[in-house]
Amino acid sequence: MLELTINDPERLTKVAHALSTLTRIDIIKLLLEKPKLNVVEIAEALQIPVSTAASNVRVLEEAQLILTELLPASRGSMKVCSRNYDDVRMILNPIAFYQNSNKLVEVEMPIGHFINFDIQPTCGMASAERNLTIEDEPENFYHPDSRSAEIIWFRKGWIEYRFPNKIPAGSVMKSLEFALELCSEAPNYNNDWPSEITVWVNDVEIGSWISPGDFGDHRGKLNPPWWADSSTQHGLLKTWSIDTNRGAVDNEKTSSVTLSDLKLHEKPYVSFRIGIKPDAQHQGGINLFGKSFGDYPQGIIMRQQFE
Repeated sequence: MLELTINDPERLTKVAHALSTLTRIDIIKLLLEKPKLNVVEIAEALQIPVSTAASNVRVLEEAQLILTELLPASRGSMKVCSRNYDDVRMILNPIAFYQNSNKLVEVEMPIGHFINFDIQPTCGMASAERNLTIEDEPENFYHPDSRSAEIIWFRKGWIEYRFPNKIPAGSVMKSLEFALELCSEAPNYNNDWPSEITVWVNDVEIGSWISPGDFGDHRGKLNPPWWADSSTQHGLLKTWSIDTNRGAVDNEKTSSVTLSDLKLHEKPYVSFRIGIKPDAQHQGGINLFGKSFGDYPQGIIMRQQFE
């Protein structure tokens, strides 16, 4: 569920704009009937020009109402679309709302604020101003400058973050999710470079997602001017979630893990670990994007929904 409040007017207006035309509503309805469609298929189904479909998909993608990923095609690659949310809630009176309904706690973690790692080259990191390490030397990840990292990459291993575990007294957690921008890690970039990326929460495996590539098809919207065009440019916004029934990636079930398996009441923090399993079929590495790189101005966002 996407929850918007009047306290975040920029995001509220962006989503409202994305939902303001019948064509974009029709695209969302179409993706309910057929969960994954490319832009050409959307254009054919709605009987509109491909250019019109592409421009409307872009608006929905920027509002994070749909997700897109580049997949290999007979000629080059194609953009495949899927829904990101089943519900959108717009809260125009936050005080009254939170007094009478579920509570949402959201924490954003800068990607440089990791607490542990076990990685192998290729690896490195950069801030918005400069490269922070000598490439392919994992020991440099211990340097204090790593706190300012806005892009991190590694080929094998994992990296771990810890979020504050704020469970209000007398409440029951209904869902837990983590949203972040990421892609594979290839030399320079390679749009066709699959990587099986796995997430663990409190040391419990939630599920894996196969990233189709290390993306360089367009320059990242947020990348600083000094970042080379020949390097990784952007990722895809993905969401791992756990509720009382299952674990999922972008609402697609990946495991039978439930919130009770995470033993959230036992620790004052929630551990989030992401990496490449040693036996993964596709060991294509990871790029993690912060607020100053890629296409989405965010770090790793944890959302806890309470009742």
